[in-house]
Amino acid sequence: MYDLAVMWDWAGFAVRWLHVVTAMAWIGASFYFIALDLGLVKAPNLPTGASGEEWQVHGGGFYHIQKYLVAPEHMPEHLVWHKWQSYATWLSGAALLMIVYWVGGELYLLDPTKADLALWQGIVISGGSLTIGWIAYDFLCKSKLGETPTVLMLLLFVILTVMSWGYNEIFTGRAALLHLGAFTATIMTANVFFIIMPNQHIVVKDLQEGRTPDPKYGKIAKLRSTHNNYLTLPVIFLMLSNHYPLAFATEYSWIIASLIFLTGVTIRHYFNTLHATGKGPHWTWAVTVLLMVLIAWLSTASMLDNYDDAEARELTPYEQQFASAPGFEDAYDIVLGNCSMCHAREPAWDGIRWPPKGVVLETESDVARHAKMIFLQAGASHAMPPPNAIRTMTDENRAAIITWFRQASAE
Repeated sequence: MYDLAVMWDWAGFAVRWLHVVTAMAWIGASFYFIALDLGLVKAPNLPTGASGEEWQVHGGGFYHIQKYLVAPEHMPEHLVWHKWQSYATWLSGAALLMIVYWVGGELYLLDPTKADLALWQGIVISGGSLTIGWIAYDFLCKSKLGETPTVLMLLLFVILTVMSWGYNEIFTGRAALLHLGAFTATIMTANVFFIIMPNQHIVVKDLQEGRTPDPKYGKIAKLRSTHNNYLTLPVIFLMLSNHYPLAFATEYSWIIASLIFLTGVTIRHYFNTLHATGKGPHWTWAVTVLLMVLIAWLSTASMLDNYDDAEARELTPYEQQFASAPGFEDAYDIVLGNCSMCHAREPAWDGIRWPPKGVVLETESDVARHAKMIFLQAGASHAMPPPNAIRTMTDENRAAIITWFRQASAE
């Protein structure tokens, strides 16, 4: 298990790398086509069925782009489909969710102070909940509400707020925000897989078989694509949130996550209007700043008193595995002497008001719960403590941490 922990961490890094790269490709393509679509202009002598065109320059060359509102008269020989960026992003994200929050669920997913769940129960809720949003959202889009986009977006915001609260009632703070991001990203990818691509395939088939494509399919796909555009920035925030305790480890983190969706709307509204008219509404920036100020205030409103009390409590089976292993007492003393000045409920290090990454290392249960992280950060590597914070973290101490983790993993 010792070697497995190292290899598993590298596997997580590789999948995270893939996820970031594919997300960049998907987001870049999405933003590009929204900007392109809004910037198209009417021009004389456009081909039959073309609604607008645009000239662009990039990489030393000129590009002449024309958009057909429904479809061209004849099927082009070479057609590029933009779908794999979305699929690869979701699949790599799902794999990363399994690696970090399912396999590492005892540490990252479950919070015994919120809900007394077995790991398998947490995993079922984690995976099953991702489908709820798509089912509800798709139902609303296909109802008469699909003809009133503003009302539809408001209802989607209500759904996201409810899910934000629900996740926070069950999972750890970082898992709650991450799952809300995955919940939203599932809606976005499902839009591509179940609506946008099938509608485009219908149009292509009509062209191939000599029929005139129905414009409703393009209209429906455009609506879903626009929704994805407004959801993108909040998803990025939620995916990055696990690095910032001020976002995930506060009493009002579920409200913070909800408000982030409003900032996504104001920011994208500015740029979408800018691309369409050449001038964006500056009031959106004022609203965005006010929302971020409110978010910053909420993050400290309860003084981050969101960590477990330092009082001794009964250890979980996962914690007991590491707390009862040979070498734990030595490892515990080493962690207290080198880590707890920062990783405490009330950090003693100047300039640090809250434990970095929300990781607290004071009690025996704290240290046992974070055994794998301690091993990777201060045993297998020299990532922690930071050079300026080292007290007595000698090579012998790091070896003691490795030995303790090996002994516990072998049991």
